[in-house]
Amino acid sequence: MTTNGGTSSSGNPGVDLPSDSTSKSREQITQAVGKKSRRGRYPDVQSAPRFPIKLPISVKSKSGASATETKNISANGVLFQLDSEMPVGSLVDFTISLPADVVGAPADVQLDCRGRVVRSFEEDGRRGVGVVIDEYRFERH
Repeated sequence: MTTNGGTSSSGNPGVDLPSDSTSKSREQITQAVGKKSRRGRYPDVQSAPRFPIKLPISVKSKSGASATETKNISANGVLFQLDSEMPVGSLVDFTISLPADVVGAPADVQLDCRGRVVRSFEEDGRRGVGVVIDEYRFERH
């Protein structure tokens, strides 16, 4: 899976990566900019505005596969709830379904992502999971 599109961000304000950037490049730039520009406890997820959008999401990790919906989305990550625990640091693959009428396409568009859990908490009897997006690819069906 490869990063696509040129809208990747290092998680720091004012630093945009070119479209051929890798996760390693993101980490190098983040270190070069310095820790002073990091805000909050979860800078990878919370450094971009979050939008309360509920979309279908299919999640796959070592603990299994499940279907749920997003609670909110940002340019850097996504927040969703699961019934099972997903520890911080876990690698996760997930697919977000973008409805055709919303994206102006003849069919739904799938956003295939690979990321890592940066936040895990209990909420309303379910596990809230915050995942930073390290790689993504759009799939039209």
